[in-house]
Amino acid sequence: MKKSEILFGLLKIPTDALAVFVALILSYNLRLEQIDLIPGLQLLEPAQTLPDPMMYITTFVVPGVCLFVIAAALLHLYGLRVTGSVWREIESIIVSAFVWVVWVMAWYFLVRKELFYSRILLVHSVFLIVVFVTVMRLSLVFLQRELLRMGVGVRTVLSVGNMALSHQARRVLEGDIRYRYLGHYHDLQEVRKYQHRSTVDLMVQTDPNPDSSGTRDLVNFCRNNHIGYAFLPPIFADAPHQLRIERLGLVPMLRFQPTPLDGWGRVWKRLFDMIGSGVLLIVLFPLVILIACGIVIDSGWPVFYTSVRIGEQGKRKIPVLKFRTMIQGADKMKAGLQDQNHRFSGPLFKIHRDPRVTSFGKILRRWSLDELPQLLNVLYGEMSLVGPRPHLPGEVKQYQPQEHRVFAIKPGITGFAQVMGRSDLTFEDEVRLDLQYIEEWSPLFDCWILARTLIVVLGRRGAD
Repeated sequence: MKKSEILFGLLKIPTDALAVFVALILSYNLRLEQIDLIPGLQLLEPAQTLPDPMMYITTFVVPGVCLFVIAAALLHLYGLRVTGSVWREIESIIVSAFVWVVWVMAWYFLVRKELFYSRILLVHSVFLIVVFVTVMRLSLVFLQRELLRMGVGVRTVLSVGNMALSHQARRVLEGDIRYRYLGHYHDLQEVRKYQHRSTVDLMVQTDPNPDSSGTRDLVNFCRNNHIGYAFLPPIFADAPHQLRIERLGLVPMLRFQPTPLDGWGRVWKRLFDMIGSGVLLIVLFPLVILIACGIVIDSGWPVFYTSVRIGEQGKRKIPVLKFRTMIQGADKMKAGLQDQNHRFSGPLFKIHRDPRVTSFGKILRRWSLDELPQLLNVLYGEMSLVGPRPHLPGEVKQYQPQEHRVFAIKPGITGFAQVMGRSDLTFEDEVRLDLQYIEEWSPLFDCWILARTLIVVLGRRGAD
């Protein structure tokens, strides 16, 4: 462990405490002056309900700071290692703030036998805590990375074993300012021979078929010389996000996890989908009625079109709802239009200026409004707001075996591939982006994709 890592790890606690302290004091003053920090937050509470400043500090600010530090510690926000993902840290800060507010409300209700004296103050506090703690953390990250660029706290790495795997490790390490790659040696004998040339912090074994005695000797060598040891399994070399270490009794075991959307990740995504689709259906209901009337006036009934698509796990067929944008009998005309398919490199069927699309359908497609009925699919649990696009059974039959990995999760109304190119992407690029989403999913990633979807739709980029 580098001294700089310990220093910055310890600095996180007082800086978090300071950020929370300032956030709570500022929230008090905002409420005292009856200023709404968040537009539309008008709960019409009298400012006279607030206690005097000293009582507020002793009964709320000091316990509040302690509770946040405890919540952050339980969510592993005080790790000493240099983290590689700022977004993961921000996500944990947001979760910590919500855990904190639940604890505060529970403490007031169970211990003090009363409700919290100001709901606006509480909302302001959560918002400001997230902002101030994030700013302090980003400042520490910026300072630490500047020191790493100067060589302070950089961990030196040596690889031993297979040359090809070592080159792969080298490419990753050379792009990471936290590490400095020293070189590759074939075995322990070479390491002993050249050990004196430089100080090594971490030894990475890259042998695809490690001999048990050779591995034991290398581990003992690292222990005796106070060098960190790591093993790079070749089967997981191209999927670092999918490797989990578990124990089978007392035996350590490597487990392959296709996506973070297991366990609580799956629960979170389903709750997000239910709330999001329910709210959107209520808000957009007048627009749905207007679109339905437009379709009837333009080309008659029916208003909706149901397309059978392949769902999660690649086995279940789901009826995907859309507003009808094509003429009646459009599916029967598909065979005669195969020569116009511009997705010739993959199984998908896409035509520029499809002659089957109605005039009102062109407007709906241009603004992606034909997808709105799929909110019902999301509410029913057949789809998700964000995920790979659902494809036709005939298209799926042409998939290569490795491309079936996109069925690890539910299909979505929008997705990473859609916001990065929509119809302009090749099938291979679409699969690559979908797999990246599946492997790197997080709640913030979903929020970013939804925000990006709005920008892409309003900009009408890649719309067919």
